[in-house]
Amino acid sequence: MSESSRALCSDAYVNLKLSVRMELPRTRETVLDLFERVRRKFPGMSSFKKYKDELALESPTSEMPHRWLAVRANSVRSGVVNPDGADDTYALHREVLEVAPTYMSIPPLDVEFVELLYGFDLAAAGNHDAIVCSALLPGSPLGALLDIPNGQAIDCQPLVGMSLGRRGEMEVYFEVKTRNAAGAGPRDPDAPEPISVYLTLRKFGAVSDTSELPQVLARLSKVGEDLVEHRVVPGLIVPLREAIAAGNG
Repeated sequence: MSESSRALCSDAYVNLKLSVRMELPRTRETVLDLFERVRRKFPGMSSFKKYKDELALESPTSEMPHRWLAVRANSVRSGVVNPDGADDTYALHREVLEVAPTYMSIPPLDVEFVELLYGFDLAAAGNHDAIVCSALLPGSPLGALLDIPNGQAIDCQPLVGMSLGRRGEMEVYFEVKTRNAAGAGPRDPDAPEPISVYLTLRKFGAVSDTSELPQVLARLSKVGEDLVEHRVVPGLIVPLREAIAAGNG
């Protein structure tokens, strides 16, 4: 994740998801052994937490980059918040893909997909949905459809997906997420929450050997970084920042 894209947001993060078809073992020894292996590589990840549907290992939220790892019934996920350079961005994800199949007994045929998500949060007061409408829809047929006197946007969260490659083996999704309660109108300016922009890349299909998973990550990150720089930043983040600065909510 480039410095230019991080500088445009209040927070930026990159998340990984390894999804499997069969339910993962979540015994005490299995999960703790995996977490201990990862903790030795990233000593700051020293907080073990148990939630309703997942077991998690995290670093302190005040520590940047903030890192986390979570095991659910059918997935192993990891995330890095506000990474500083390529090593910080992908090192944890590579480690997870290298060691999780062994510790969690994941054979190649069990791999459903590998997902890489780039997220960007833009702090915004006011009506998030109105901001998104004013930033992304003017001049379009959809924008004209919503140009109604005294109308106020209450839900504008664009989501566009496409497949890449001759066989469509990779899926890419561009999404904008607002945090308005429907019909609530402008937000409390003293407690602004972010508008989030997501780029999600998903590579489907089993692998010949789980040792190939870090290579899958490398391919996803190469495509992802190019899309962030040439599509997400100019096409979503910059217009949203300008609309936020203009007070269009």
